[in-house]
Amino acid sequence: MSDMHLGQHISRRFNEELEDVRSKVLHMGGIVEVQLANALRVMVHDEIELAREVVNADAIVNSLEVEIDEECTRIVALRQPAATDLRLVMTVTKTITDLERMGDEAKRVARMSRKEMDGALDDDVRADMELMGEMVRNMLRQVLDAFARTDVDTAILVVKADKKVDKKYKKLLKQLLKQMSQDPTVIPAVMNIIWAIRSLERLADRCQNIAEHIIYMVIGMDVRHIKLDDVLAEIEAQLEEQD
Repeated sequence: MSDMHLGQHISRRFNEELEDVRSKVLHMGGIVEVQLANALRVMVHDEIELAREVVNADAIVNSLEVEIDEECTRIVALRQPAATDLRLVMTVTKTITDLERMGDEAKRVARMSRKEMDGALDDDVRADMELMGEMVRNMLRQVLDAFARTDVDTAILVVKADKKVDKKYKKLLKQLLKQMSQDPTVIPAVMNIIWAIRSLERLADRCQNIAEHIIYMVIGMDVRHIKLDDVLAEIEAQLEEQD
């Protein structure tokens, strides 16, 4: 095989390896998405039979994290990727960590059946929890879509959505704290609700993390710990430079 053909073969193989890693990340994300959907049905609608499915899926998610991480390590060691390819590999390693943690949080949510919340889960609280859960599910769908299409605009939407989830969480928390102060007998049940919505808030944070990884992957800018308005201004400036 000539040097040119060898180079083309190596390049093609490398691209296939990167695509394989990307596909596995999306597969892993899809499993976490189902975990979250089932966990919400357990928590809000008391479909407790789904709790076992959430727990069982966690082992698959954990296994995928290890498998993908090992593949990324091998790619870095053998291919020594540069620039955009290296950012992709780094984004993958960070994203799978966030997805694995999301699986853990979904498992915690699934443990919070209506029985644990008995006497405290009134219709208003349940409606707010259901809305908060749907907001987080939308964030996860969007961020996986952004990863699949390397779409900065969608990633930014996810970062913005996290602020809305935080607002909903704080509103619910205030309401639940008031409920406990008015009726101490419901404190154990309300604390379980608080742990559940805290997990939802953390799930949203993980989606935001992945969105920030995607922004870094596409334009090479680390937007962690930067105010959202500053992030948007900086991204617009960079995109204009690329044009």
